[in-house]
Order: sequence, then C-alpha cells, then structure tokens
Amino acid sequence: MADPIGNKMGERMLAACVQITSGADVGANLETCARLCREARERGAKLVVLPENFAFMGLHEADKFAVAEALGDGPISAAVQAMARDNGLWVIAGGMPERSSDPGKVWNTLLAVAPDGRVAAHYRKIHLFDVAIPGGAEFRESATVEAGAEAIVVETGGPAIGLSICYDLRFPELYRALSARGARIIVVPAAFTQHTGKDHWHALLRARAIENQVYVLAAGQYSRHNTKRVTSGDSATIDLWGTVLAEAADRECVIVADLDFEFQDKVRRELPALTHRRL
Repeated sequence: MADPIGNKMGERMLAACVQITSGADVGANLETCARLCREARERGAKLVVLPENFAFMGLHEADKFAVAEALGDGPISAAVQAMARDNGLWVIAGGMPERSSDPGKVWNTLLAVAPDGRVAAHYRKIHLFDVAIPGGAEFRESATVEAGAEAIVVETGGPAIGLSICYDLRFPELYRALSARGARIIVVPAAFTQHTGKDHWHALLRARAIENQVYVLAAGQYSRHNTKRVTSGDSATIDLWGTVLAEAADRECVIVADLDFEFQDKVRRELPALTHRRL
C-alpha cells in the first residue's frame, strides 16, 4: 500500500527544493512559493522544501515582529497549509517568525505540513547565528530570536524526515540525533550568507549526508534581498554517498531529485556505520 508521502518504503520518491529571493512583501513571497510548489507538483514531486525566511526577509531584524504569528494561526501558516492541500504535497516550510512567550523575541519556526493541510510538526531553530564576519556583515540572531530546544523527526507513514534550519548545519550532533531517531531524509531550509556559503555550504551538506547515511534536501535563499543581506543560493539535494543529485542555478527555481530508498538500504547494509557508533 502506498504511504502518505507517495512511495512504498524501500522504493523511491521525487522531492523538490525551492530557491527564491525573499523580500519584505509577505504576499509577494507567498505567491512565489505557491507558484513554485505547483511547478514541483507538475514535475511529480511529493515533498517540497521552502527555504528559511520564505515569507519575509526584512531590512532590520526587528521588522519581523510585525509579521510574527501564533503557531499554525495566521496568514503565513494558512498559505503554507493551502500549498500542501491544493497540491497534495508534504510542504516543509522553514523558518518563519512565530510569536514566543517573550514579547521581545520570536521563534524561528519550521512548519511540516501534510498533504491534507494539517500541521504535522513544527521545529524551532536551536542554533542561532551570532557572528561577526571579518570584512563582512555582523549578525546577532539571538537578539530577536529565542532558541528552540528539541530535535524533531516527522513521521510521515513513509520515510521519516529530520528537521533543521540553516546554521544548525554546523552542529553535527543535531544531525546524529535526527538519524538516531530514524530520519531517512533531513531537510536544511537556509539563508546562508554569501561569504560563508561559497566555501562551506556544500562541504557541510555532503558531510551531514555521508556521516548519517541520509538524503539531505537543502533549499536556500539566493542573491541580494536588501542593502544588508546577500545569500549564497546553491540549493541542492545530496544522497548518502555524498553525490549531488540536483543543484540550483543562480536564479529562482525548483530542483527535483529522485530519492532511492532501496539504494539507501543497500548502503546501510554494506557499510553499517550507524550501528558501529561508540560515543
């Protein structure tokens, strides 16, 4: 029997990553995401990943308070639910500003929405981007964002999906926890800076895929968003052997890749590294 994600376990499925350049117009950003989700469906995808800040990328960090909403209750959440329901897709949308208990901060929250429009899970970004890049920009995400505390794996009835957001990629212990909880796919919606992305993005994605024997779906923001923010793009899908199955050009686009779970099972049998862990 086919499972809700559209494949039989041990077989295959098509998965998509969306690459966009979000700005401060929430409505325009959501229209772009909806259009690209339709394209993904038309190309056969059953799972779509939207990048971090898919709905809003403001000039100032405090700008996001004006668009923050309660979990699953607001125009951004409703739009994502409609994208999933209208196209019969799993939509992984991360992250968006969610109101927190602290009026001076929000959570950077990923929504995992099932094909029936139900919010099946949410993940609040654990690792916050506080850096000063020599000769580049300074970021202090923790000034306006409250850190999450829980690793989340979504049970889809098919391949389990581990959730992460952008800067999390630099912390392998999170990905180990996700794989240990049964993740066969791990998503990395991101808005990686151009300065770090050009050197580290693909190297880190491939490492997380290889060491955890998972498929990695990385949907990125790209290009210039405003006078302060430039992102690197290079959205990619990577298999557990470290092979780049699909990679985005430097433009708004959808990339689609075929995930072969029989191959994943074969590699895990022949190189059972996950069973050899000692620490």
